[in-house]
Amino acid sequence: MLKVNSKAPDFTLLDQDGNKHSLSDYRGQKVLLYFYPKDNTAGCTKQACSYSLKKNEFASKGVVVLAVSKDSVKSHQNFKNKHDLTITLLSDEEKKTIMDYDVYHEKTMCGRTSMGVVRTTYLIDENGMIIYANDKVKADKDADNMLEVI
Repeated sequence: MLKVNSKAPDFTLLDQDGNKHSLSDYRGQKVLLYFYPKDNTAGCTKQACSYSLKKNEFASKGVVVLAVSKDSVKSHQNFKNKHDLTITLLSDEEKKTIMDYDVYHEKTMCGRTSMGVVRTTYLIDENGMIIYANDKVKADKDADNMLEVI
């Protein structure tokens, strides 16, 4: 995980509609950037739905919410449509941004060890500096937790 008070790496990724987004596009705004393992899984769905329901609360605090996984643009389209998501889902199939943000690690689930995306949330200030980082995210409580942090 990247450290608080460090520069957030820039990126350019495609969203669920095929539009490009770069961190530098959001200079002057706070960005809540969260990484999640996989579209349409129980925890990831709870997390995305919670952020979507609270999107206006984040916007009222001047915060843009961006979610990143290694799923494809098409997978993100299906995920968004199936759950009426309103947040921006970014596709990182090559895992470059995932690696730049140090969220790809060995994980153990049901006794099996494998490499995967560790659910992680970063809050980035208007100048591109990380002001909050959490890799102990509870999917269903992350949006509420971040509203308290902000």
